[in-house]
Amino acid sequence: MHSGNDLWNLTEQKALDVRHIADSSGEKEILSYPHSFRSMYDMLVRSAERQGDKGAIADNENHMHTYRQLLMDTDVLADYLENTLGFQAHSRVGLLLYNSYEFCVSIFALFKLGLTAVPIPTKFREREICSLIEKSDVKGILSDIHFEHAVAPFSGKGIKIIFSENAAGEYGFSHLKTGNKLFADTRAELSSDAILMYTSGTTDQSKGVVLKNYSVIHGIMTYQKLLGITEEDSSVISIPIYHITGIVALLGLFIYAGGTLYLHKTFDAGRTLACVRDFSVTFLHASPTVYLKMLDLQTSYPSLPSLRMLACGSSNMPPAKIRKLQEWLPQMEFVTVYGLTETSSPGTIFPGNAAVSPYIGSSGRPIPGTEFRIVNEDGEELPDGQVGEIAIRGTVVLDRYDKIETPLLKDGWLRTGDLGYFNEEAYLYIAGRKKDMINRGGEKICIYDVENALCRMEGVADAAVAGIPDEIYGETAAAAVVLEKGYMLEETDIRAFLKTMLAGYKIPARFLFLEKLPVTPGGKTDRKAVKKRFLQEK
Repeated sequence: MHSGNDLWNLTEQKALDVRHIADSSGEKEILSYPHSFRSMYDMLVRSAERQGDKGAIADNENHMHTYRQLLMDTDVLADYLENTLGFQAHSRVGLLLYNSYEFCVSIFALFKLGLTAVPIPTKFREREICSLIEKSDVKGILSDIHFEHAVAPFSGKGIKIIFSENAAGEYGFSHLKTGNKLFADTRAELSSDAILMYTSGTTDQSKGVVLKNYSVIHGIMTYQKLLGITEEDSSVISIPIYHITGIVALLGLFIYAGGTLYLHKTFDAGRTLACVRDFSVTFLHASPTVYLKMLDLQTSYPSLPSLRMLACGSSNMPPAKIRKLQEWLPQMEFVTVYGLTETSSPGTIFPGNAAVSPYIGSSGRPIPGTEFRIVNEDGEELPDGQVGEIAIRGTVVLDRYDKIETPLLKDGWLRTGDLGYFNEEAYLYIAGRKKDMINRGGEKICIYDVENALCRMEGVADAAVAGIPDEIYGETAAAAVVLEKGYMLEETDIRAFLKTMLAGYKIPARFLFLEKLPVTPGGKTDRKAVKKRFLQEK
């Protein structure tokens, strides 16, 4: 077992205290930082008191909103929700809003009132939106007017709908009138449910992850302390803000640190890089897919001297691509992160610059307040160096799954479904998802091993590996490959290269050349879609 408390240089300010907290299973002990906050709203209040006139959030139209304005708009909306609409603490409220100032105001207002935020992906189709609303038991929905057709019928079912109107021209909730009963304190407690977020997948298959305030707060404070984010830093949120990375690792982190955020409604690599250049942005946190799209534009943005750190989570970033980013942006540190919705975003963080580390390819070390084990199918702990399922417990781990009992969460331990191993220095290496491990006639193939090898080949921009049926071996590897512009590679060229890198059984039996890899709504490589393409082209 590896404890994050033993792996970081915890100064007095970073040391953890034991707290007794009530949760769904009764009272339990958690580890948290001294002077912890009750909710993200308390973090906003502190930053507004310290630097009220500083720019906090620039919206999609580049209108800058100060910390004082953000706090005032949050208080007004909270007053409206409580005193006009009658929302009571612990009720659930849906957020169907784009990357917008209105989303930020809304979630802080919910946290102030001790309400539970239920983010609803704006990429969902109407059927998916309705399914999630029905299963989440929300009492209200804060929605962009664009989704009026999908959500308006729920007002007849007792759900209160509040629309953000004309957000592009002005503040979308400016039409809401307050009763001037503003109050300064939060209704939330550390043990209150803060977020109910559904995992990826269809709304019928996804699980509702319930995160307490103490988990969310610990995740935010850990990012700040380990990454060194300050009021001098700035970032862009162009990934979906309603994902756990958007809420915790960007919005919560930067409001707590007192930095500045630029919101983009949708991701565009060129616009993101232009924002970095024009506003001297210092920090980005994104998926490998985002960084690979940025690499395609490096000749148009040869120098971005303000950018001091790139954090990368979501899925595997091949070491060869990390080094290319370092060549392009030599002043930046590249920090890999491993985490899940179930861990309030961070689980492990790389200490220092992964791009120049002998441990490049690792996802870092367990964060303070967590413990990690690598276990076999029977739940027995495996020694360092052996691949098994990653199990985590600690302050950031979810309280419970909504409405279901599952062996994935037992005695505080979360079995993640991810495969990995620790080296002797307690660095975690991800081997893939259990369901993605390919079993070729009894020989196991880690998809990341093959993808990383492919991405080391000159001319290969990206690659995704999936398991496909095989008459002899039962299953074998197949690879979808994206070539860099100007390169012409044949399947025989790639096979010859891989023979110098991998055991023969790991070399894909089939290849498919694509202009780009399919991705999920969350920006991850969609290996199910890759597999489907191979099966269709059989």
